[in-house]
Amino acid sequence: MSGDQYGMHDRGFHVPPMPPGPPPAPPAPPDGARAVAVAVLNLGGLGLGYALLRRWVLVLLCWAATAVLLLVALPADPDGVPVAALVLYTVFLAGAAAHGALTGLRSRTAIVRRAPLALMLGLVLLAVPAGGVVLYDDAREEATEQMLLDRLDEADRLVTASGKKDFGSGRAGYREALEAYEELRSDHPDSRAAQRVPTRMKTFYTTVAAPYEDADYCTAVAPLTYLRTVPEDMPSTDLGSLEKWPDDRLATSLYECASRGLASGQSTWASQFGELLTTFPDSEQAAKVQPAVAAAVTREVKGLSGTEPCTAVERLRDLGSRIADLPGDEAGIEAALTKDAGRATSSADSGTYTCGVDQYRDGDFEAARTTMNEYASAHRTAGNAARAKKIAIAAEIAQTLPAAGRTLPTTRSGGSISVTVKNDSPDEVTVLYTGPVTGSLTLKACGGCKAYSLGSTLTPGFEPCSGGKNYPQRTISLPPGTTYFVHKSTSSTSSTSSTPATDTAKLESGYVYTECAYTTNSLGSGI
Repeated sequence: MSGDQYGMHDRGFHVPPMPPGPPPAPPAPPDGARAVAVAVLNLGGLGLGYALLRRWVLVLLCWAATAVLLLVALPADPDGVPVAALVLYTVFLAGAAAHGALTGLRSRTAIVRRAPLALMLGLVLLAVPAGGVVLYDDAREEATEQMLLDRLDEADRLVTASGKKDFGSGRAGYREALEAYEELRSDHPDSRAAQRVPTRMKTFYTTVAAPYEDADYCTAVAPLTYLRTVPEDMPSTDLGSLEKWPDDRLATSLYECASRGLASGQSTWASQFGELLTTFPDSEQAAKVQPAVAAAVTREVKGLSGTEPCTAVERLRDLGSRIADLPGDEAGIEAALTKDAGRATSSADSGTYTCGVDQYRDGDFEAARTTMNEYASAHRTAGNAARAKKIAIAAEIAQTLPAAGRTLPTTRSGGSISVTVKNDSPDEVTVLYTGPVTGSLTLKACGGCKAYSLGSTLTPGFEPCSGGKNYPQRTISLPPGTTYFVHKSTSSTSSTSSTPATDTAKLESGYVYTECAYTTNSLGSGI
């Protein structure tokens, strides 16, 4: 059988074509409440408005944006979320809210059919990000507190490290720590770190002043002086009793260090006593200064009769000068210090004679000569002035004839042996002599005399002062014994030298002696 199996065409039956699909639904009427609900739900940052509209891709986009913000914001930082991130996220939320509102205005796909209920839900869910902001602010404040506590700990470590060094090396660390403490108190006064600063300042003071606790008073002066400047950087309300804490300790350190220096002969004691008297004039330590210097003067005066009288003289002179410069007016001890200075100076002057004798006995004839000449010149009416002159003469002779310095000259004069001293020289001559008797005399130049040639002085029978001239002369009386002579020219001519001449004479009773001064290439003498 051919053709249509059923024979529909033959029977004239026709099936109409199937329709292409159901007709599109008409657009939903505008629903403002739904639009607002979607927008509000999207403001929560989780895309719940898009979830209401079943726009799952956009929901995931909102989640991604919020996740990026959380990665940037967490953990909480004292500086907060970067401004750029906040601006971008805010723009994104505003865009999501606007887009969600437009999409939800006529959407029929909303899961929740009742728009007011969705709007109420959106408003409630806005509390979530708001609460997150509050929690984030709390976390940020805690992060700030931890940061400030870290600064406090770092300042504490600086103090500890500086305390292990000498003050000069550790001062920079102390200064840096102090700046950190001050910044905490001034910039973050309500922080936990700032509240702990007063306690830390006590540790700061005791660490800086550690040498004082170890009784290392000289070392303690500098750090204690520094601590008195701390109130310039820290408010006094923060320091309390610490503001005056260094004063008594510094006064004690100045006194103790100066006292030790005074006893050991160091030169720093005067400046330290001076600082004590001007900085703490009413202190108990300042009242001890005058007794301390008075005791030092007494101690050095006793040294004049010891084995080193010259050292005692030098110290007394130094004491007198330094005591006179001490500023005792504010402390009310100016008059007492002036008296102590005068006693030191006068004792040094009188001790000069003892010093000269000691120098002579030690064989330091040049120093003895200078010392005794200075003493005799400054103390013309003193009881030792005459002997000081004789010791100066003997010391000058002993510089050329050391044997002349074996015994200390006395004030003895005269003797039984006559010695005539003549000048056969064209120069004025001073004759010094010492032995049983010490003295000096000066002879005028011989007008008709000339210097002898060196050869003539070597000729057998050479006798100066025998030419029958009117030689300048002077006769002195000396006792028996060895007398040492030194002749020196006091008006040198071109034919003579300034080199002194010497003669050692052993004088015996029953003889008359002539001591003759003459000149060759150098000044000579004979007896």
